Amino acid sequence: MHSICVFCGSNTGAGEAYAQATRAVARAVAREGLRLIYGGGNIGLMGVLAEAALDAGGHVVGVTPRRLLEKEVVHTGLTELHVVETMHERKSLMAELSDGFIALPGGLGTLDELFEMLTWTQLGIHRKPCGLLNVAGYFDRLDGFLEHAVRERFVAAEHRAMLILERDPAKLLERLRNARLPDTTKWMDRKPG
Repeated sequence: MHSICVFCGSNTGAGEAYAQATRAVARAVAREGLRLIYGGGNIGLMGVLAEAALDAGGHVVGVTPRRLLEKEVVHTGLTELHVVETMHERKSLMAELSDGFIALPGGLGTLDELFEMLTWTQLGIHRKPCGLLNVAGYFDRLDGFLEHAVRERFVAAEHRAMLILERDPAKLLERLRNARLPDTTKWMDRKPG
């Protein structure tokens, strides 16, 4: 693994624990010599992530749609900044540049990015591990929902297991580095032939 993409909120959330965990992830990524790929923002947890990684001597790559650059919410002091036209192009380039993905607390955009990357792994579009850093129990209910989806047979247990959940940034990076992704079909009820 040479690079890790981190998805996180463009807001900082209700508690300081979110920013502290974001800084810890940034330092862990820099300490391991991984390139950090992220959405390019200078606000919210995105800004916290970039600043902490840069302060730790990390290589930080932002990928942003031109529209956000025009709104002046993009970090202009990064190691690299890629400007694309659409959100889809942003996700595609982030996936291309990354060897794995971490989602920190965030909103709809963070969840969209994470689940698209997880779906691409499920469908075999790429074979890259995905993880959640569960800060202050932020993803507990999402984890419970995914277990419910497995019980209800909308998600295969092997595919649920592709999403690694951890509370410690260093342990999450280690598990992503050592992840063994299943080689199974997406469809549980498809008949052979």
